[in-house]
Amino acid sequence: TPGESYPLGKTAGGRLRMLPYPFRLAYSFPSTCPMKIRAAVLEEFGSPLVVQEIDLAPPKAGEVLVKVEACGVCHTDLYTASGADPSGYCDCVLGHEGAGVVQEIGKGVTSLAVGDHVVCLFSPECGECVNCKSGKTNICTAIRAQQGNGYMPDGTARFSKNGKELRHFMGTSTFAEYTVMPEIALAKVNKEAPMDKICLLACGATTGIAAALWKADVEQGSSVAVFGAGMVGLGAVVGAKMKGAERIIVVDPSAKRRELAMQFGATEVIAGGDNGGDEIIDMTDGLGADYTFEATGNVGVMGQAVEAARMGWGKCTILGVAGRGEKLEIIPRFLITGRTVLGGSFGGAKGRTHVPQLVDMYLRGELELDGFVSHHLTLDEVNKGFDLMHHQDGIRSVITF
Repeated sequence: TPGESYPLGKTAGGRLRMLPYPFRLAYSFPSTCPMKIRAAVLEEFGSPLVVQEIDLAPPKAGEVLVKVEACGVCHTDLYTASGADPSGYCDCVLGHEGAGVVQEIGKGVTSLAVGDHVVCLFSPECGECVNCKSGKTNICTAIRAQQGNGYMPDGTARFSKNGKELRHFMGTSTFAEYTVMPEIALAKVNKEAPMDKICLLACGATTGIAAALWKADVEQGSSVAVFGAGMVGLGAVVGAKMKGAERIIVVDPSAKRRELAMQFGATEVIAGGDNGGDEIIDMTDGLGADYTFEATGNVGVMGQAVEAARMGWGKCTILGVAGRGEKLEIIPRFLITGRTVLGGSFGGAKGRTHVPQLVDMYLRGELELDGFVSHHLTLDEVNKGFDLMHHQDGIRSVITF
């Protein structure tokens, strides 16, 4: 009751120590780790993931134990598993598009508490490094080096099997029942949001949506061309629609994907091909689109997206990840005549700042996410998720635990 005091314990002299209301107490619970969990492990490039029981060590200082509730099967997971990723490694626990509930916090963690709902971020936001303080980028450098090597910030892993270390993936490893992550790589979100929808904001959906909302900052009444109608490309369509773009042209060879693009807000769709850029120019009276977004990872298509951007002020945002050793060739004239080419890692979103905002937009009905989920799978069906992706069956498969 406000205004009253409650006994907290006795002093050395035997007197009661009273604590006035309101108060907040911090409790220390025994660790739930080390623990046995099931996870999908990449043991060999080009081979199916192996779902198996492994060990998970407890969170250390600045780390958090998360019970994963839902996880999207993203093209980046397949890209790494195939061996095409030049920075890929194994053995490791894959998965990076996850959402879950905080189960335990390590020493020094102050922004999260047990029971909080979180979206897992491969792109952290510490707020303290030079990059974060600059306000010019979303690429935080606080834990980047160790994360790229598959380790936690202290250079060690929390996963293992039979005493042998298993590395983390993108600092997240959400193809697992539980995962340990740095505090700065978790975005606290509204508990009312369904996990199987907001997990998409951990990567694919945010990459496209944020690129249109904030990175490219699409203007109302403008023309937009999106190359690729997968998860990221459709996210760009949604973001461009939210910003009030007048024309949104989507280029994709798949008739099913083109149909989906129309459902998500595209005004026109074309199959594209080797001359997709030329088609966009023709459709815009020979001028090109004010904004173009590339979401395929194909360097040839990236070139088309640059060419299709309007002369004078066209802005091309590259969102796809190219294969090992591939290079993008750009004719200098395209740049000299005023086009701008941007890189859009995570769509330029600052994870702990923007992802909770996107979740709130979704809950208010301003942001479409439900239609992105085409299949629900179990962890044991993770390789089926890759097969569905390979056959372009649906948009995103989500594993629920």
